[in-house]
Amino acid sequence: MIRLEGVGKTYEDGTVAVQALDLAVPRHALVVLVGPSGCGKSTTLKMVNRLIEPTAGRIFLDGQDVTNVDPVQLRRGIGYVIQQVGLFPHQDIVTNVATVPSLLGWDKPRAKARALELLDLVGLDPSVFAGRFPHQLSGGQRQRVGVARALAADPPVLLMDEPFGAVDPVVRGRLQDEFLRLQRDLGKTVLMVTHDIDEAVRMGDRVAVFATGGRLAQYDVPAAVLGAPADDFVEEFVGQRRGMRRLAVTPIDPDLLEPLDGVAASALAGTVDVDVSLEEVMALLLREDKSMVGVTQGPRFLGVLTPNGIHQMLRASVRADRGDA
Repeated sequence: MIRLEGVGKTYEDGTVAVQALDLAVPRHALVVLVGPSGCGKSTTLKMVNRLIEPTAGRIFLDGQDVTNVDPVQLRRGIGYVIQQVGLFPHQDIVTNVATVPSLLGWDKPRAKARALELLDLVGLDPSVFAGRFPHQLSGGQRQRVGVARALAADPPVLLMDEPFGAVDPVVRGRLQDEFLRLQRDLGKTVLMVTHDIDEAVRMGDRVAVFATGGRLAQYDVPAAVLGAPADDFVEEFVGQRRGMRRLAVTPIDPDLLEPLDGVAASALAGTVDVDVSLEEVMALLLREDKSMVGVTQGPRFLGVLTPNGIHQMLRASVRADRGDA
């Protein structure tokens, strides 16, 4: 869906922001660009919608080379979410969300109806929030409005630059969960920038790690980035906690569950769905101070997961990344 071929950005003073970048973002995937400050990740994002013009290479959206099209028309077909949200302070929320449909020539009733629909989709009751102004909303609520506005014209591609960085950690986690739910429902092609490796591995179907100087150091699924860093830079950037971070990207393996036989229900910390990550299982075990958790799939009870089972699943994940399994 998004393809960058040999894309680079060098400024007039000779500063190289991005080096000969080749990157492909599959249709309906959520790809996260992560790295330290000044590594070129935001520059790369802004070259996709040509807020920054590349000095080398070509960029394709759905097979079309966008380096030769009208940038204004290009941007109207791409959703864009930034950390500062960028809402118009003099307009109410429903008008803010309807901005792009209005620019595209939608009539007012249609644009308003779409805006109200999206406010509800992002968890903001239209009867409560539609008539409010940005200063009357919390930071998390404004961020939700920013996402709704980016989705208003139903763009196939969504660009997000540090979208959850301006809110506190608790709200940030909720926004991440909400956006992942939306992504499962809508299936957009998303390119997102963050400096936070935890957010990258939690959100991304694939993660692109950028090194200082605009070099792409590794591009892979989150488990591989954590388990098999491509070089010393990635290993250092991911950090010593990468083993713990693997919990967030390692699923439950039903084959490694133990039977409930002989286990009293009171010994269980509770039950979780088989689709949750091991991180959620560990959080439940620690919170309830129990040694095992039940695992279900819909109404069916699959078995019991113990710390030993978690260890086995992590080891199997590492072996798979190394090609040993």
